[in-house]
Amino acid sequence: MSRTDSHKKVTIKAFRFNTQTDYLPYYKSYEMEVGQDDLVLDLLNKIKWEHDGSFSYRRSCRHGICGACGIKVNGKPVLACKENAMDLLELFNDELVFEPQSTKRAVKDMIIDKKDFWDKHEEVKPFVEAEVPTHPEHESTMSIAQAEAFLDADYCIQCGNCHYACPALEANADYLGPAALTAAFRFTIDPRDEAGVERLELTAEANKGVWDCVKCMECAEACPKDINPIEKITKLHNMQFEQKVARSNIATRHAEGFVRSIKKHGFLDEADIVLYSEGYLGMYKHIGTAIKMLKAGKIHFTDALPFVDNVPKSKNLSEIQKLIEISQTNKL
Repeated sequence: MSRTDSHKKVTIKAFRFNTQTDYLPYYKSYEMEVGQDDLVLDLLNKIKWEHDGSFSYRRSCRHGICGACGIKVNGKPVLACKENAMDLLELFNDELVFEPQSTKRAVKDMIIDKKDFWDKHEEVKPFVEAEVPTHPEHESTMSIAQAEAFLDADYCIQCGNCHYACPALEANADYLGPAALTAAFRFTIDPRDEAGVERLELTAEANKGVWDCVKCMECAEACPKDINPIEKITKLHNMQFEQKVARSNIATRHAEGFVRSIKKHGFLDEADIVLYSEGYLGMYKHIGTAIKMLKAGKIHFTDALPFVDNVPKSKNLSEIQKLIEISQTNKL
């Protein structure tokens, strides 16, 4: 690698695969000059225009609006038309590897089959469902507060970056994923919509709804529009309680257990949360984890016994309890 002024000569490794001709994917290297203002999309263009015309990727608007050019650079989800290449070279020590959003869904190079993404998006009814007059006499309006309640969820461009960065979705194909759940929030919070309860019931389902989110924050890191999908998932949790859609199960009791523990001690009582969520029989499947926590001093043998309270209390417990009393509006 050599550097002259505001340019660098670098080698880019790109994932190559064609379902029609290749048995296995491979990586091919390309040398090129990278300028200070070059975007990742410019580098993709250089590979195609200057090195190999068969190289394939999606692109359209070049303004960060269409969401077509989402790929991964060194494992980092990016929108190619927004990401400065020189910044990434500095971040990754002058080594860049271009891959599709999901290598196992690759159709041709950077192009993937996004059927699973669009199927989940469709499932949450991503539109306002309402009975309106055939010939309305006035427009639909909403207050500033109602518009702000969207929390920028309506800015989602369906690029799929958060969807294919989500480890929960990678482990569980039934999970709706952060993009679909963001859409569910966006249309459920819309004051014109009449299908909110139906969406909340869908997002409350075990193995596919919000309770299967592992709170890893990968979706927030991946989103090129700073929409923060995890925030919308948390809002859906609250909306399920508020609208009496939430049902008592391990996941909802686990959420309640956190509040119960803080209200009781001012601290988290890990053993009590497991007991409250899953009962004594359910605790047995966590024996291995419990032994590790015992060795680390996180829990004690007497924890979770109903007649023993050895969890320390916060010095500000009364204030914490008052805050919970003021803020807590829903109970299962």
